[in-house]
Formats: sequence, structure tokens, C-alpha cells
Amino acid sequence: MTRLLLASASPARRATLRAAGIEPVVAVSGVDEHDVLADAVARAGALTAAEAVLVLARAKAEDVAAKLALHPQARDVVVLGCDSMLEFGGEVLGRPADGAQAVARWRAMRGSSGVLHTGHWLVDARPDDGTGTALGETASTTVWFADLSDDEIDAYVATQEPLRVAGAFTIDGLGGPFVERIEGDHHSVVGLSLPLLRRMLAAIGVPITDLWTA
Repeated sequence: MTRLLLASASPARRATLRAAGIEPVVAVSGVDEHDVLADAVARAGALTAAEAVLVLARAKAEDVAAKLALHPQARDVVVLGCDSMLEFGGEVLGRPADGAQAVARWRAMRGSSGVLHTGHWLVDARPDDGTGTALGETASTTVWFADLSDDEIDAYVATQEPLRVAGAFTIDGLGGPFVERIEGDHHSVVGLSLPLLRRMLAAIGVPITDLWTA
């Protein structure tokens, strides 16, 4: 039976898949994100946010796919790598470095909007039925943030949640009340677009329903 191998340690991505009936095998890549992006810029020039997340998603998926022999559960799998960044005010924001940076970001973002980009890279690593195909795409969703008070920002950052996620916010956790609305796929804001995953799987001949484990 074909399974999905998620090349990410993100609990939110895993929970999204589980809610959709998919229990992934998880194997975290060992790539250095800074080095991957630096190499991509050296080869191709400056990257947009949408391009950067796709470069990182590809690096993670390919790194894990190359080490499948180390994962005994991963025999008949397709490998999915993902990465997310928030584009705000002309800047690309990953995880904040510390609480002070998270506070500064939220004071800038409140009452405004940004675009959350999530790159997806899929590698068909099935030894028998697989095609060896690799394909990728970025999902982009506009996010409008509430006009938080300083006290709300301080309390949110104190939970440490903003320090663990791209853009310093979540939509499926404590940060949910601080997102006024979105334009696009809300799953992408969590870190993995299910509609996009369905289309990518279909492109390699794997119906997403075949991955249901319920």
C-alpha cells in the first residue's frame, strides 16, 4: 500500500494530514536552509518568496528521498517536502529569532495583511509502481491580521507559539483569533495545502483516497 512520507517535523502539517484521513510516515530532513537558499541565489540570482519556499521544499523532499534505506517503514512511499514563509511589507519572514523580534513583527503586522507562501515538492519514490517523477508548486494565501493591542501581542508572544512558526502566527492554534480573514486555501496557512496535494498526487497517478488509513 502506498503511503505518504512527510519530510517535516511540523505537528500542524501532520495534524492536517491526519484530519484528512492520512497517517503519514515522518522523516525530518537534514538540510541547512540557509545554505540551500544561499546556493540557489548564487546559481540563479535573487529569489521571490514563492520561489524560496519551493527551493526549500524540494531540498527537504530530495534529502529524505535519498535516504529512504534508513527508514524501514518507508518502502512504498511518495515523499512530500514543504516550507512556508510570510511575505510582508516587501520582506520575507520565516520564524522569528526571538521574542523581541516576534513582538516587533506583530506590531508591524497588526491591522495589515501579508501573503503566506507554502512550497510543496513531491517525489514518487515507489520502487515498483513509481515513476520517479518529482514535481512542485507553491500555494499563496493572503492573510489579514487583527488590530491587536500591545497587551495582546505581549501575551501571545509569551506563549512561545509565534517563535515556532513562519511569520510568527498560526491560524489553527492560539493565533487563530488574531487572523481576521484569508483569501485562498486556509490549509496552506497551516503549512500544507490539501487541494494542491490532491492535484500533485493525481499527476503521478495516486488518488488521494488511496492514502486514507481510517
